[in-house]
Amino acid sequence: MENQSLLQCEKCGSSNVQVQLLNQIDLKVKRKGIIWWILIGWWFITIKWLFFFWLALIIKILKPKKYKTINRVEKHFVCNNCGHSWQ
Repeated sequence: MENQSLLQCEKCGSSNVQVQLLNQIDLKVKRKGIIWWILIGWWFITIKWLFFFWLALIIKILKPKKYKTINRVEKHFVCNNCGHSWQ
């Protein structure tokens, strides 16, 4: 015996179920790592703001932020008979 569909609706028990994949994209601000902060960051940022304040301020205002995208794929099941949906 072959099973036609292993998915069944939780509400009505029907096997007429559709699977939808949803791609969710999150933006996260890209930052420096811990090794950079231990070796360079603690002294470089201080010297930059003390000696090059106006130049650093203009660059900080005009330079766009760097973002890292995180993609997540989620499965959602939808019953075609009763319309019930679940993950």
